[in-house]
Amino acid sequence: MTSRQLVRPLAAPQAPLLARPYYSEQGTSPIVTSLAHVPEALAVTMPFIATVLGPSAIGARTKELAILRTSARLGCEYCVATHSVVALDSGCTAAEVRALRVGTDESDAIFSAAERALLRWVDAVIGATGAVAPAADLAAHYDEAEIVELTLLCAATLMLNRYCTALGLPVSAATVERLAAEGL
Repeated sequence: MTSRQLVRPLAAPQAPLLARPYYSEQGTSPIVTSLAHVPEALAVTMPFIATVLGPSAIGARTKELAILRTSARLGCEYCVATHSVVALDSGCTAAEVRALRVGTDESDAIFSAAERALLRWVDAVIGATGAVAPAADLAAHYDEAEIVELTLLCAATLMLNRYCTALGLPVSAATVERLAAEGL
């Protein structure tokens, strides 16, 4: 456990029986190893996360743009690092990942018109309290089902960002090494 971690991660042998199905021989995320303290919450949280972040009609690249933008804006070190790697694996370039991580203005030519509309929507959803200003150009690029899914993705990412940041979840050494190799 690092000095920043608020709760100790539970290894599979220490985890309650109800949490053990969420462990993998290939490695288990700090989200799982921390949620294992409350297996009833783990049992509903992980399927929800898998549904929202998993495969759907919205492509992985588009989802990662929204997740990484949200995570960078909220300053979640764990999610920024982890999703930088996922974004690269989903077809984003290192330049796009860098732009999302450092908050480069979304009007840069690096992103398409649809992606710029998405990034503006992400900023509106996660960046204010109360009513969310309508994104006039979002509907020009995404249908209603996609808008619902993208909004839920932003909200779920916000929840995960706060969870990971509050508990000080650590970034894996493999993720740090991959980002260094990519110049990130």
